[in-house]
Amino acid sequence: MSQALLTGLSRTTEPRSMVRRFLALDAVVTGANGLAYAAVPGPLGELLGVDRGLLFELGLLLVAYAAGVAWLASRTRPAAGGVKAVVGINLLWTVLSVVALVAWLEPTTAGTVWTLLQAGTVAGFAALQWSALRADAADAADTTR
Repeated sequence: MSQALLTGLSRTTEPRSMVRRFLALDAVVTGANGLAYAAVPGPLGELLGVDRGLLFELGLLLVAYAAGVAWLASRTRPAAGGVKAVVGINLLWTVLSVVALVAWLEPTTAGTVWTLLQAGTVAGFAALQWSALRADAADAADTTR
């Protein structure tokens, strides 16, 4: 991903701020999704064709994960290992979402579309976070020269 694209998406030219902003956006979206799953698993389960118990548990997991990502985003310089872990977890979520559709879930059409949109969004967060982390590392290397 080019520096210009990252700059436009993050609305900053400072790579460290890009990392933090992409983490924060991930935390907000993931937290909102998790809160919805945990707060109204019955109606959402009916709409999506997913068991309400599964949605509730996923909601709690997503809220906890979002809190961790938000904490990482709040650091002045998020640890590279932490950002890499978030990227890895996001990629794992993406793969597991697709596998769940194929292997065991029997969602409604809305549930299938939602799951694929969610997987794509999470993959996008991973790509943005990884690219911003690489830009930050390159910037840090340039600064030390």
